[in-house]
Amino acid sequence: MALAAGRQSIFITGAASGMGRETARFFHEKGWFVGAFDLNLDGLQALQAELGADNCVIQTLDVSDKAQFDAAVATFGTATDGRMDILFNNAGIVMRGFFDEMPFEDQLKIINVNVIGVLNGTHSALPLLKATPNALCFNTSSSSATMGMPLIAVYSASKHAVKGLTEALSNEFRRYDIRCADALPGLIKTGMPSEELMAAAPEKGPFRLIEAIEVAKAVWGSYHSDQLHWYIPEDLAELDKAAGNNPELLRDKLGRNMQA
Repeated sequence: MALAAGRQSIFITGAASGMGRETARFFHEKGWFVGAFDLNLDGLQALQAELGADNCVIQTLDVSDKAQFDAAVATFGTATDGRMDILFNNAGIVMRGFFDEMPFEDQLKIINVNVIGVLNGTHSALPLLKATPNALCFNTSSSSATMGMPLIAVYSASKHAVKGLTEALSNEFRRYDIRCADALPGLIKTGMPSEELMAAAPEKGPFRLIEAIEVAKAVWGSYHSDQLHWYIPEDLAELDKAAGNNPELLRDKLGRNMQA
């Protein structure tokens, strides 16, 4: 019998820390089998020790490498009898700075992880998702996908791409009984935002500091609903509306904040 032993299963990239790790813990507590994938082997091994070797499978993965992704999905499929209830394309990186001052190689790395990584994951996992009734492809987008954000221009562009891909595939994949949704987190308490940025976070409003467990709850909620976009916190949805209603006003406001 496969390691998952008939349990529902979730495949998580970027699982060694932050939102991915909290999601692994959350689904483990719900009785799910977890596939945890990341470049950080030490973090993965610590997670496996916490969850138990019978409850998860771990493997190092560079999401920008399609061959590695194919191998990771094959490992997962062996453990789950060829099923995957949720693919969580979560791995991502961010680098801050003015566009013209950021090395081009760093900009390409952001695209390769945040966009190509999601494409690789979706392509690689599709056979398992197709084989699983009511499967879900869930992607991590960002609040910066509501409006292009200064000082993270390429990151923001990458997350716009993830959001657009999610919207398109949410229709295309219906013919396979696969749902698609995404999270648009604001400032999440993980290792990604700098200590300075987290210290400057307001106590209230859409860019207040949010615990990573809230993203895990969104993934869980998405599996049990047909909602497309999950704003974390929910009031970030107003930012999306503002960007659509008056992009020039929001652009100028973001510009003023940059200079503050």
